[in-house]
Amino acid sequence: MNILILGGGGREHALAWAVKQNPKCDKLIVAPGNAGIDQIAECADLDIMDGSAVVQFCDAKAVEFVIIGPEAPLAVGVADRLRDAGLLVFGPSQEAARLEASKHFTKEICDAAGAPTAGYGHFTDAAAAKAYVEEHGAPIVIKADGLAAGKGVIIAETVGDAQAAIDDMFSGAFGGAGAEVVIEEFMEGEEASFFVLCDGETALPMGTAQDHKRIGEGDTGPNTGGMGAYSPAPVMTSDVADKALNLIVKPTLFEMVKRGAPYQGILYAGLMIKDGMPRLVEYNVRFGDPECQVLMLRLGAQALDLLHAAAEGRLSEAQVNWADDHAMTVVMAADGYPGSYAKGQAIGGLDDLPEDSMHVMFHAGTTLRNGQVVSSGGRVLNATARGQSLREAADRAYALVDGVDWPGAALRRDIGWRAL
Repeated sequence: MNILILGGGGREHALAWAVKQNPKCDKLIVAPGNAGIDQIAECADLDIMDGSAVVQFCDAKAVEFVIIGPEAPLAVGVADRLRDAGLLVFGPSQEAARLEASKHFTKEICDAAGAPTAGYGHFTDAAAAKAYVEEHGAPIVIKADGLAAGKGVIIAETVGDAQAAIDDMFSGAFGGAGAEVVIEEFMEGEEASFFVLCDGETALPMGTAQDHKRIGEGDTGPNTGGMGAYSPAPVMTSDVADKALNLIVKPTLFEMVKRGAPYQGILYAGLMIKDGMPRLVEYNVRFGDPECQVLMLRLGAQALDLLHAAAEGRLSEAQVNWADDHAMTVVMAADGYPGSYAKGQAIGGLDDLPEDSMHVMFHAGTTLRNGQVVSSGGRVLNATARGQSLREAADRAYALVDGVDWPGAALRRDIGWRAL
């Protein structure tokens, strides 16, 4: 079949890599893609936020299946436009995508479904939000209600930090995403990511991972989109996974059906686990980035079969076949990220790196300039490797890192430190 993947980051490179392994993929197009994706698929200059333009492109290219990578097109209803045109799509409707597009909406769903999550308040003005912080104290979590590219969450250690974060959000630091604010209790425990495939009726657990959101080693400093990840997550035992599925995910999906917005796609539950009990931190309506990279490296060609089954409503007959292995990805970012950073830095050594079923350097923020790969974003490369143990996967991933000639790279050398 002819397949179109929307997006151009490390997540989409990983999806493209896995899809390409499957003989059912006749032609693969990625829009807009990046320098790494360009080596394995056709890259297209297409406005992925314009549903009508994507429909026209699919008609012109005889595309049969569309996989939507990022959250932004889902939030504006691109999946709906494609379905209205009769195309097969992997990704939730605009209404279902509110599970990520609005943190307040997710809290309302959790309340209605009885899903365990943090206590919270929802605010549309700074004064009321600050009063809530004064009442509840710190540490406390301040979240922009809307989409903020993974950066709209501030863990405030003091009341003063919380008030400053509130001022930043209401003054436009995160654009329209911060027009409303959700303030949550600070949950203690260990975080993990739980990925569940959904087809509107069936929920099929797809895998687990843990990522590192903070920029600094030891999980310090400001939040980022993610500085590395590994899979599986040791804290996600079968018992914890069963609780997460039955107490959090399935009640959520049932509530969405009740509201006339059945969920189809991947539902990514960010969890906080303490004493064997999971609570929901947040939902994402797409694969995590960089968690997708480790999941795809472990899944390989079967990923396309699973995504296709979800889109066609056939998950009840599908199963995920995991090898008994581990994977790790290390994000190489531009120096200064998540703040201001330089673009256009030349990156060498990539052609000399191994690329096989055990090692892949996924590209995130890269482009080609006169035949040279250069940086074009904050998170630039994802050094990803598998091994029989997490230590072996880590050693291979960092060997990939060390083979890259990019003096301007910033990265963490402690990815997986909790498990290791």
